[in-house]
Amino acid sequence: MSLLEGRVALVTGGAQGIGAAIADGLAAESATVVVADLSPPEGGIRADVADEDDVGRMVDETLDRHGRLDILINNAGLYASLAMRPFTEIPLEEWRQVMDVNVASMFLAAKAVVPAMREQGGGKIVNISSGTPFRGVPFLLHYVTSKGAIVALTRALARELGKDEIHVNCVAPGFTMSEGVKAQPEVIEALQGPSIAARTIQRDQVPEDIVGAVVFLCTSAADFVTGQTMVIDGGQYFH
Repeated sequence: MSLLEGRVALVTGGAQGIGAAIADGLAAESATVVVADLSPPEGGIRADVADEDDVGRMVDETLDRHGRLDILINNAGLYASLAMRPFTEIPLEEWRQVMDVNVASMFLAAKAVVPAMREQGGGKIVNISSGTPFRGVPFLLHYVTSKGAIVALTRALARELGKDEIHVNCVAPGFTMSEGVKAQPEVIEALQGPSIAARTIQRDQVPEDIVGAVVFLCTSAADFVTGQTMVIDGGQYFH
């Protein structure tokens, strides 16, 4: 039997990049995977994860289709499209947008899925953060702050949900050559070389490098793991 047979997983921001790789990895272990995105693939759900009504509808539709929800992957977020600049030049509106999409979305999704997980006796939530808050990367203060908040959210939520057998963990990738990043030559120019040089495993990181850790955290092998953050960056930062 495959590791996730009979489980239903919801992956936000799963249409491309890291999210798509995670969705494929879960499906390879026989999970039933629902992808939610602003531009979802066929059979997916269109949802703005920063909108509470959309998030509620996204979860309700998943439950209506499949009758249960075992795994939530909070992956959707803003990154590659953000301009690198001194924090004094970041508009407040952009700061708030990043916090809404990167952090509030995870709060909303957790609120929406937890009642169903409690009713069925447990579940797995995996939040996708970043290695940047551990390294203090400059010129993306709103992004780095949002990703640090995800680590804190994970820890506090894990404490709150442990009694319900809902395990909440976090995966923090390094600079990853996703489709979104590849579409931003200035981001690649600024970060690709220094990232590779700082790694113990000195090569590009690709979305598939993150899948194994996420799948593990969703399986019964991780039933005694909660509140943890796994940094997946080829040994750039030892956490």
